[in-house]
Amino acid sequence: MRLPEPLLIALQFLTRLPVSLQDMPAPLQLGRSLLWYPAVGVLVGGLLLSLHMALAGTPALLQAALLLALWVGLSGGLHLDGLADTADAWIGGHGDRERTLAIMKDPRSGPIAVVTLVLLLLLKFAALVALLQAGQWAALLLAPWLGRGLLPLLFLTTPYVRAGGLGQALSEHLPRRQLPWLLGGNALVMLLFGWSGLLAIGGALLTFYLLRRAFVARLGGTTGDTAGALLEVGECVVLVVLAVA
Repeated sequence: MRLPEPLLIALQFLTRLPVSLQDMPAPLQLGRSLLWYPAVGVLVGGLLLSLHMALAGTPALLQAALLLALWVGLSGGLHLDGLADTADAWIGGHGDRERTLAIMKDPRSGPIAVVTLVLLLLLKFAALVALLQAGQWAALLLAPWLGRGLLPLLFLTTPYVRAGGLGQALSEHLPRRQLPWLLGGNALVMLLFGWSGLLAIGGALLTFYLLRRAFVARLGGTTGDTAGALLEVGECVVLVVLAVA
């Protein structure tokens, strides 16, 4: 049984799982792949939970490190790269839109990018240790689920500012009528986790609001790099909020 093409596209974009497409996907299928982003987040969370169960009895520090390594490996560091480029551009752009966009296209990483990645991974690791010690396994599912659920919301509500490329196709061909219902349905399912689900949704939406406002103020919209930054920061905020609650 062959998986739906939009799902395969979402898996290829968001993970490094061995997925191959026979042909270059049509723009309409690219847009429809956004409907599957939350499901990919659930898949990532399910794999993290599986490793957590397999490592039962392992010291929390070691388990957190292994979980974080798997987490990064599943995405191939793609979203971390977007965060690094965004951090470099935000500081180096000095408030100028064109300079910010130009720095984002530079494949080199400056010291700001390195510091940002170290701090984010450190926060994720520390939060994971605290969550594991408290037995809050739901965070392993909620964080990647919400992180990937924020991306359709970003493309739905925010102009894409780079002409050409896959990001523009996603923005122009996304299913605008179906996405709000899908995202709302996912949020309702998350609320089945009780207080943890509510806190996670609240933290993710606050992150979305603040970062989207910054993207629009500086760039007039979003790019692929800022989308990756949103995903990574959103995941981190969810973990930290649940760890300190």
